[in-house]
Amino acid sequence: MRVQTTIEIFDYWNRIRGAADAPLKSQVEPSAVPHLLQSLFILERREGGDIGFRLAGTRICDLFGRDLRGERFSSLWANGQLADIERTAMGVMDHAMPALFNATGYSTVGHQASFEIIMMPLRSPDGACDRLLGAIAPAAAASWLEIVPLEFLALDRSRLLPGKFDKAAPAEPRPINRIVAGKSIHFGQVMRRMVSQLLSVEAR
Repeated sequence: MRVQTTIEIFDYWNRIRGAADAPLKSQVEPSAVPHLLQSLFILERREGGDIGFRLAGTRICDLFGRDLRGERFSSLWANGQLADIERTAMGVMDHAMPALFNATGYSTVGHQASFEIIMMPLRSPDGACDRLLGAIAPAAAASWLEIVPLEFLALDRSRLLPGKFDKAAPAEPRPINRIVAGKSIHFGQVMRRMVSQLLSVEAR
């Protein structure tokens, strides 16, 4: 992680979870991170089986030029990634393991900007992880981001951020040209493979 926003929210998530693999959603206190709220989102697993925005900070909505509340998380991504991104969000919930993405955002007029995106699981009182706390933040300032909305995000690389290990899983590079072309890169399969490898390390 290199962006201050993702570093700070990940540190906060780690503090409130304590020894648990994921904190309760009731433990998240907006007043504890007021300076980050504009860049934060909460995703939820919905009855229809998809992942949607329950909340999205004003800065995130401004990036895409619309209110994202209620919208599918996968709608922000390039066509070839829609299903895989949603399965990845499901995997973060199912395995209670946060993930960090590096992505490129493309504007409606061809601008490009790099982003860090983090997703961290939250538990309900019944113990199930059915929500995600996350953040989207540009890796560098770009004046056009305040004027021209993003059209979509394309995944460049990803890694898990397991708290039980000294080192995070290695980055998985993603060729941007394949993503923009709309071809599926089966990121959900990569996620499951990384989780399997991490679990095998834990069992040793």
